[in-house]
Amino acid sequence: MTKVGHIYLIDDDESMRISLARMLRELGYLVEDYASASVFLEKSVPVSPAVILLDMQMPDITGLDLQERLLKLGRKTPIVFVSGQSHPHQIVQGLKKGAVDFLFKPFNLEELLKAVADGVDFDSRQLKRISLDVETRRYYVSLTPREREVCGWLVKGLLNKDIAVVLGTTDATIKVHKARIMDKMHADSVQTLVKKYLESDLENHPLNH
Repeated sequence: MTKVGHIYLIDDDESMRISLARMLRELGYLVEDYASASVFLEKSVPVSPAVILLDMQMPDITGLDLQERLLKLGRKTPIVFVSGQSHPHQIVQGLKKGAVDFLFKPFNLEELLKAVADGVDFDSRQLKRISLDVETRRYYVSLTPREREVCGWLVKGLLNKDIAVVLGTTDATIKVHKARIMDKMHADSVQTLVKKYLESDLENHPLNH
Protein backbone atom coordinates (compact mmCIF):
# COMPACT_ATOMS: atom_id res chain seq x y z
CA MET A 1 0.00 0.00 0.00
CA THR A 2 1.34 3.44 -0.97
CA LYS A 3 1.68 5.87 1.89
CA VAL A 4 0.39 9.37 1.28
CA GLY A 5 3.78 10.96 0.96
CA HIS A 6 6.44 11.86 -1.55
CA ILE A 7 10.15 11.80 -0.73
CA TYR A 8 12.83 13.68 -2.66
CA LEU A 9 16.09 11.94 -1.75
CA ILE A 10 19.21 13.96 -2.59
CA ASP A 11 22.58 12.36 -1.84
CA ASP A 12 25.79 12.12 -3.87
CA ASP A 13 26.69 8.82 -2.16
CA GLU A 14 25.29 6.38 -4.72
CA SER A 15 25.18 3.24 -2.56
CA MET A 16 23.52 5.14 0.30
CA ARG A 17 21.01 6.73 -2.09
CA ILE A 18 20.07 3.46 -3.82
CA SER A 19 19.63 1.48 -0.60
CA LEU A 20 17.64 4.26 1.11
CA ALA A 21 15.39 4.74 -1.94
CA ARG A 22 14.72 1.00 -2.21
CA MET A 23 13.89 0.70 1.48
CA LEU A 24 11.56 3.73 1.50
CA ARG A 25 9.76 2.48 -1.61
CA GLU A 26 9.27 -0.92 0.03
CA LEU A 27 7.66 0.91 2.95
CA GLY A 28 5.19 2.49 0.55
CA TYR A 29 6.58 5.97 -0.07
CA LEU A 30 6.84 7.51 -3.53
CA VAL A 31 10.57 8.23 -3.85
CA GLU A 32 12.47 10.35 -6.37
CA ASP A 33 16.22 10.18 -5.91
CA TYR A 34 18.83 12.64 -7.18
CA ALA A 35 22.63 12.46 -7.21
CA SER A 36 23.00 16.22 -6.79
CA ALA A 37 21.14 19.36 -5.80
CA SER A 38 21.54 20.82 -9.31
CA VAL A 39 19.82 17.79 -10.91
CA PHE A 40 17.04 18.12 -8.33
CA LEU A 41 16.57 21.82 -9.17
CA GLU A 42 16.54 21.05 -12.87
CA LYS A 43 14.23 18.03 -12.91
CA SER A 44 11.99 17.93 -9.85
CA VAL A 45 8.38 19.08 -9.89
CA PRO A 46 6.87 20.34 -6.62
CA VAL A 47 4.22 18.04 -5.15
CA SER A 48 2.58 17.89 -1.73
CA PRO A 49 2.60 16.40 0.84
CA ALA A 50 6.31 15.71 0.56
CA VAL A 51 9.63 15.88 2.37
CA ILE A 52 13.18 16.46 1.11
CA LEU A 53 15.78 14.08 2.57
CA LEU A 54 18.90 16.10 1.91
CA ASP A 55 22.59 15.34 2.36
CA MET A 56 24.24 18.38 3.90
CA GLN A 57 27.72 17.95 2.39
CA MET A 58 27.64 17.69 -1.40
CA PRO A 59 30.26 18.78 -3.93
CA ASP A 60 28.26 20.95 -6.36
CA ILE A 61 25.61 22.71 -4.25
CA THR A 62 25.62 22.03 -0.51
CA GLY A 63 22.45 21.18 1.40
CA LEU A 64 22.34 24.65 2.98
CA ASP A 65 22.80 26.32 -0.42
CA LEU A 66 19.93 24.28 -1.83
CA GLN A 67 17.74 25.21 1.15
CA GLU A 68 18.52 28.88 0.46
CA ARG A 69 17.64 28.56 -3.24
CA LEU A 70 14.36 26.77 -2.50
CA LEU A 71 13.36 29.54 -0.09
CA LYS A 72 14.01 32.12 -2.83
CA LEU A 73 11.92 30.05 -5.27
CA GLY A 74 9.08 29.93 -2.73
CA ARG A 75 9.23 26.12 -2.47
CA LYS A 76 8.27 25.26 1.08
CA THR A 77 8.70 21.48 1.07
CA PRO A 78 10.05 20.55 4.54
CA ILE A 79 13.69 19.44 4.68
CA VAL A 80 15.28 16.71 6.79
CA PHE A 81 19.06 17.12 6.64
CA VAL A 82 21.37 14.10 6.69
CA SER A 83 24.98 14.62 7.72
CA GLY A 84 28.01 12.39 8.17
CA GLN A 85 29.46 14.73 10.76
CA SER A 86 28.27 17.30 13.23
CA HIS A 87 28.66 20.97 12.24
CA PRO A 88 26.81 22.91 14.97
CA HIS A 89 26.90 26.20 13.03
CA GLN A 90 25.38 24.61 9.91
CA ILE A 91 22.74 22.82 11.97
CA VAL A 92 21.67 26.08 13.61
CA GLN A 93 21.57 27.79 10.20
CA GLY A 94 19.45 25.00 8.70
CA LEU A 95 17.00 25.01 11.61
CA LYS A 96 16.66 28.79 11.53
CA LYS A 97 15.68 28.54 7.89
CA GLY A 98 13.02 25.94 8.60
CA ALA A 99 14.57 22.45 8.45
CA VAL A 100 12.30 20.05 10.34
CA ASP A 101 14.99 17.60 11.49
CA PHE A 102 18.63 16.44 11.33
CA LEU A 103 19.87 12.87 11.06
CA PHE A 104 23.48 11.91 11.60
CA LYS A 105 24.98 8.95 9.73
CA PRO A 106 24.80 6.19 10.69
CA PHE A 107 21.16 6.63 11.73
CA ASN A 108 18.74 3.83 12.53
CA LEU A 109 15.59 3.02 10.60
CA GLU A 110 13.30 4.20 13.39
CA GLU A 111 14.90 7.68 13.44
CA LEU A 112 14.65 7.95 9.67
CA LEU A 113 11.00 6.88 9.49
CA LYS A 114 9.98 9.24 12.29
CA ALA A 115 11.74 12.19 10.64
CA VAL A 116 10.18 11.40 7.24
CA ALA A 117 6.68 10.88 8.69
CA ASP A 118 6.95 14.13 10.70
CA GLY A 119 8.08 16.01 7.59
CA VAL A 120 5.21 14.68 5.46
CA ASP A 121 2.74 15.45 8.26
CA PHE A 122 4.13 19.00 8.56
CA ASP A 123 3.72 19.49 4.79
CA SER A 124 0.13 18.17 4.91
CA ARG A 125 -0.75 20.71 7.57
CA GLN A 126 1.10 23.43 5.65
CA LEU A 127 -0.85 22.56 2.48
CA LYS A 128 -4.13 22.69 4.40
CA ARG A 129 -3.25 26.12 5.83
CA ILE A 130 -2.40 27.44 2.35
CA SER A 131 -5.66 26.05 0.90
CA LEU A 132 -7.71 27.65 3.70
CA ASP A 133 -5.87 30.93 3.20
CA VAL A 134 -6.62 30.95 -0.55
CA GLU A 135 -10.28 30.17 0.21
CA THR A 136 -10.57 32.93 2.84
CA ARG A 137 -8.99 35.48 0.50
CA ARG A 138 -11.42 34.49 -2.26
CA TYR A 139 -14.35 35.04 0.14
CA TYR A 140 -12.92 38.41 1.19
CA VAL A 141 -12.69 39.62 -2.43
CA SER A 142 -16.46 38.96 -2.76
CA LEU A 143 -17.22 41.63 -0.10
CA THR A 144 -18.21 45.12 -1.23
CA PRO A 145 -15.89 48.02 -0.20
CA ARG A 146 -18.36 49.00 2.56
CA GLU A 147 -18.60 45.39 3.80
CA ARG A 148 -14.79 45.22 3.99
CA GLU A 149 -14.84 48.42 6.02
CA VAL A 150 -17.46 47.04 8.43
CA CYS A 151 -15.55 43.73 8.59
CA GLY A 152 -12.39 45.59 9.68
CA TRP A 153 -14.27 47.28 12.52
CA LEU A 154 -15.96 44.02 13.61
CA VAL A 155 -12.54 42.37 13.85
CA LYS A 156 -11.33 45.27 16.01
CA GLY A 157 -14.14 44.44 18.45
CA LEU A 158 -16.57 47.28 17.80
CA LEU A 159 -20.30 46.70 18.34
CA ASN A 160 -22.86 47.38 15.60
CA LYS A 161 -23.93 50.68 17.20
CA ASP A 162 -20.29 51.86 17.51
CA ILE A 163 -19.57 51.01 13.86
CA ALA A 164 -22.74 52.91 12.89
CA VAL A 165 -21.41 56.02 14.66
CA VAL A 166 -17.95 55.70 13.04
CA LEU A 167 -19.43 55.26 9.54
CA GLY A 168 -22.25 57.77 10.01
CA THR A 169 -25.06 55.32 9.41
CA THR A 170 -27.69 53.41 11.39
CA ASP A 171 -27.45 50.35 13.62
CA ALA A 172 -29.95 48.54 11.34
CA THR A 173 -27.76 49.15 8.26
CA ILE A 174 -24.69 47.75 10.04
CA LYS A 175 -26.72 44.68 11.06
CA VAL A 176 -27.50 44.02 7.37
CA HIS A 177 -23.82 44.49 6.41
CA LYS A 178 -22.72 42.19 9.24
CA ALA A 179 -25.17 39.43 8.19
CA ARG A 180 -23.88 39.61 4.60
CA ILE A 181 -20.25 39.58 5.75
CA MET A 182 -20.79 36.51 7.95
CA ASP A 183 -22.53 34.74 5.06
CA LYS A 184 -19.93 35.59 2.42
CA MET A 185 -16.99 34.83 4.72
CA HIS A 186 -18.56 31.50 5.78
CA ALA A 187 -18.17 32.50 9.43
CA ASP A 188 -20.65 31.22 12.02
CA SER A 189 -19.51 33.68 14.69
CA VAL A 190 -17.50 36.89 15.08
CA GLN A 191 -14.74 34.78 16.73
CA THR A 192 -14.49 32.66 13.56
CA LEU A 193 -14.43 35.82 11.44
CA VAL A 194 -11.61 37.28 13.57
CA LYS A 195 -9.63 34.02 13.33
CA LYS A 196 -9.94 33.90 9.53
CA TYR A 197 -9.13 37.61 9.21
CA LEU A 198 -5.98 37.39 11.32
CA GLU A 199 -4.71 34.06 9.97
CA SER A 200 -4.98 35.31 6.37
CA ASP A 201 -3.61 38.77 7.28
CA LEU A 202 -6.57 40.45 5.55
CA GLU A 203 -5.71 43.84 7.04
CA ASN A 204 -2.80 43.92 4.59
CA HIS A 205 -4.87 42.62 1.65
CA PRO A 206 -4.17 44.68 -1.54
CA LEU A 207 -7.85 45.74 -1.62
CA ASN A 208 -7.31 47.65 1.63
CA HIS A 209 -4.57 49.86 0.20
